[in-house]
Parts: sequence; structure tokens; C-alpha cells
Amino acid sequence: MATPVKARRLEAEPVPVRAVRLGPRDVVSERKPDGTIRLTSPHALAPYPAKLTERLQYWAAAAPERTFLAQRAASGWRKISYGETLVQVRRIGAALLRRDLSPERPIAILSGNDIEHALIGLAAMYVGIPYAPISPVYALISTDFGRLRSIIDLISPGLVFAADGDGYARAIEAAVRPEIEIIVTRNPIPGRPTTLFETLLAPVPTGAADAAHASVSPDTIAKFLFTSGSTGSPKAVINTQRMWCSNQAMILSQLAYFADEPPVIVDWSPWHHTAGGNHNFGFVLYNGGTLYIDEGKPTPGAIETTVNNLREIATNWYFTVPKGYEALLPFFRADARLRETFFSRLKVLWFAGAALSQSVFDEMQELALAACGERIMFLTGLGSTESAPMAIARMWQSKDSTNMGVPVPGVELKLVPSEGKLEVRLRGPNIMPGYWRQHDLTAQAFDDEGFYKLGDALKFEDPTDPRAGLLFDGRVAEDFKLTTGTWVNVGPLRARLLVQLEPYARDVVIAGADRDEIGVLIFPNLEACRKLAAADDVTCDARVRKELRARLAAFARTSTGSSNRVCRAILVGEPPSLDAGEMTDKGSINQRAVLERRADLVTELYAPEPSPRVLVLDEGA
Repeated sequence: MATPVKARRLEAEPVPVRAVRLGPRDVVSERKPDGTIRLTSPHALAPYPAKLTERLQYWAAAAPERTFLAQRAASGWRKISYGETLVQVRRIGAALLRRDLSPERPIAILSGNDIEHALIGLAAMYVGIPYAPISPVYALISTDFGRLRSIIDLISPGLVFAADGDGYARAIEAAVRPEIEIIVTRNPIPGRPTTLFETLLAPVPTGAADAAHASVSPDTIAKFLFTSGSTGSPKAVINTQRMWCSNQAMILSQLAYFADEPPVIVDWSPWHHTAGGNHNFGFVLYNGGTLYIDEGKPTPGAIETTVNNLREIATNWYFTVPKGYEALLPFFRADARLRETFFSRLKVLWFAGAALSQSVFDEMQELALAACGERIMFLTGLGSTESAPMAIARMWQSKDSTNMGVPVPGVELKLVPSEGKLEVRLRGPNIMPGYWRQHDLTAQAFDDEGFYKLGDALKFEDPTDPRAGLLFDGRVAEDFKLTTGTWVNVGPLRARLLVQLEPYARDVVIAGADRDEIGVLIFPNLEACRKLAAADDVTCDARVRKELRARLAAFARTSTGSSNRVCRAILVGEPPSLDAGEMTDKGSINQRAVLERRADLVTELYAPEPSPRVLVLDEGA
């Protein structure tokens, strides 16, 4: 039986860090008289190909037998090599050319990560047809298919792919016009023009596909990626070949060891997001690596699939969100073989999407020490769907997990003073040309110098030394003023409050715009709250309310003023709605949508005579 690892403080004794070749942290800073600050890397961006599929051609010639993609099957790992991938991509590309597809009639992919998804996407790119991977949540979890219908209407696809016709039939019936061809891997949809994916692989002359590939240019649209909708409805981001290829050169400038040691990754992150579909899938292809498709997720009941994969495959780069590392920790503690396999080849741990807690950082490092006698670099960066995504990266260990690093080569970063914060704007070859068929939103997204307005705020860890990196300082669009004129920085406040209320709050929404004080809507973690509750409705249970009030009072005692002092709260019984736009497909909260849809709760929260449901904290709390 494996012996659990007992944690100890890292500071007790110096320990080595596993050697890894990474990018520089140099930065050039220029301050303007108006307070604007410009930051760039002094290093030139390396040359990059005109189209990403040139890298598929390269690796198919240089390492044709090397596994490119692997996916679980009943008999083990189903694998496809670089050589096999190119053969199939050319055949599928030839078949797609016969279907009158174009940017005006692209391919929509409704299902998640699998080998067929990858092949049809690469084939589309090979012949210059855009494709749009769409979150499966909109087809499988939604009840009214409103988001899916709006996305389909926006891009007007000429072809739709879904792995399983049975699973996606209801969504297709609701959102896709009946004359549109559907391609499925299995289970054709009765009454619809449906083609089996395997028919696209039939041997055919591929001269037309190769001719089309020769015509693909850096400005050719590779794909449409949809934003998560955390600050509004999802927008279709135009991703050109130049964006994707230049960003891969930027990523390689930072994760420089991939040039010596091609990446081997086990990855669950979905390809309809820029992190999984551009960053991770892209750097595997760009650098001739191997991607093991992980059908697990960082959630209870699904993390076990990830663990089983990690027991078998030793990776040299690993990514998950902070909650994913938290979910993995119990397995790492208890299973020595898992630890030894996981850390045996690992050079970099990567996180994104939220701040990493110090306790998780420390314990992951302790586990690495127990397994291999070395620490592993824990790194991150910042970008967006509109930046393909990498724009800023931290290639050194930091004590502050909100340190995002410095601009990578090829990116110009502009920090613009705005209401006491520094708003981030970006320019470079990796920045989108705009949103598809949304010209007004495109115009709003750029300033008069052509910088994309990221919507995030950053601040210097050390104002005297830009090389120390930039700290995440919240989303500009979420911040608001109290009636006193005091600004409330929602992002940092929300993060601190969630830590204080853990594990009893699933999420919180900060209210108070044009009010005298801050209030919060609390979405309870029902599983945790029911361990306290005596009643079925945890929102009214006295024990739950007492516990949350005590925690809110403790939080108030640490507050420094009205900008971060929560004075009242209300527990929300109905969870955030995906269909109403309150929750994104990533599970993150849309503050604005919640506050608008639940305006009655906000009114109740601030009523002069609070209802019994409202927790009010006295000044002395």
C-alpha cells in the first residue's frame, strides 16, 4: 500500500529546481507624459510559417511514425501518427472541397475533443475552409438551445459535425436548418441528410486539396472561436493563420525546451476554447509532440479518468485549472506510483483561469520533492481568445500566483490609466482582425492606435522593476462605483470572499453599483451546506445562515474600507442559468447577467427594511 506524503514547509531547506530551458524575462518599458506605459520584449519574434498545416507536412516527413494523437478505446490507446494524419487530412480536405464550403458557409463542430474532430478541423484548414468548434454544453446541457441557435445563425454553417448522432439529434433539430448536411462518426440521424465520417476517408485523388493548400495565406481564416460570454454574449473571434502561427512562435520562445524535447501531454482542456484548441493542440503540432486526449475533467466523478491516464503516461508539460490541481492532490498524496510517473519527465506545471492558492502550490512542490527530489516550475500567463491566446507569460517561479509575467516577443503591451487602475491593451501579429459579422463590436474592441482592449487590469509587482512582472488586477468591465465615488474592484474582492466562504459558497456575485455599500448574492454549495443544515432549503436554514454570517463578519474585520467591506448578503436558491447567460460553458459566472436577471433579489438585498433572508452585518461586526 502506498504511503501518503506528509507536507512540510518548503522554506525549511534549499532544494533544487528541475532544469528546463525557458524564455527570458527581459522587458523594455517606456512611460508617456499622459501616464500610459508601453512594455515590449527586447527579443525579436522568430520566423513562423504562413499556415499551421505546414508543420503537419514537416513532421509527417521528419517523423512519420511518431504518434501525434492518442485516444482511449476499448482495447487501449487508439493512436494516429503524423504520417497517417497527413494522408487522412488530404483525403478529407478533397471531400470538403466538393461541398461548396467557405467563410460564409464554414464547418460547425458540435462535439468535444476526439481524433475525428481533430482530423476534420485540420482538413478544413488544409484546404482553406474555416471551422468553428462550439461548446458541447450548448447542445447537451442547454434546455432551450438558445445559445447554440444564435451561434449557428451568426456563422451560417454549410456543414455540421457531431461525433454521435443520437446525442446531438435534439440540438441539431432545434438549431440547424434541415437542408444542412450532418456528418457523424456513429448513429446517423433519421430524416436528416447525414454522412458517416468514415466515407470522407475513402482513397481519392488529392491534387485539388494540395492546390487549395498552396493558396492558403497568413490572412486565411483558420477558425472561428467563441468567447466564453463571461461579460456578455459569446462573440465569434476570427482566428487567422497568421494569428495562430505567430502565437506558436511566441509560445516556443517561452517554452523553449520544446525545441529539444517535443511536448508529450495528457490534456482535457476543450478545443472550443483558445487554451485547449489553440495553445495546447497548437504547440503539440507545431513542435512535433504527442497529445493524449484526456476524457476526464477536474470535477468530482470525472477526475478519476484523468488520474488513470496520468498513471500510464509520463508528460513533460501539464496544464489544468487551479481546481484541477486541488482535485488531483488526494490521489497524488495516496499513490506513490502515480506520483513517480507524473513527476518523472515533467518540466513545467501550468495553470490558468484563476489564481492558484499558496497551499496548493506548496503541496504540489512537496509531492514533486517526494517523487523526484526536485521542485517543478509552476508557471502561467495571460491572454484571451482574441490574442490566440498567449500575450504575457511568467517563466520564473513567483511567490504571487497572480503574477502573469511580461510581454512575450512580438507583443506590444500598453497600460492605460483608468480610474486608478492600469487597463491592458495589446498589439501584435497574434491579435484578431475582428469579430465575425459584428462590426460594431470590432470597432469597440480596438483603440485609435489599433491596440486590442483586453478588458483586464494589471499592476506592477515592483513599480521600480518591470522585470518583476505584472499582477492581475481584475476585469475592468466588472468594476463599479459606490455612491461615495469609491471604486470597487470586483475580481480581487470576489476571489478573497470565495476563499473566506469555502466550502459553503459555490460562487458569489458582487452588487453595489450606485449604492452606499457592497452586497453579495451567494450561490451555496449544496453538498457542503447540507452537512450543516437541518432543513431541506439551505438558503433559509438557521445553521447555514449562522455559519455564513460568522464568516462574513470575519471577512469584514479584515476589510480596509468601503471598497472591500461586504455589508449584506442573500443566499440564492436557483443556481446560475446557462440558457439565461448567467453562467458560461466553462462554469464561470457572468456578473452582469446575474445582476440583471435577478434584479428583484438585488432590490431585496438593499431594501430599507431587510427581509429575513438578508444577512446584514453591523458596523461592529
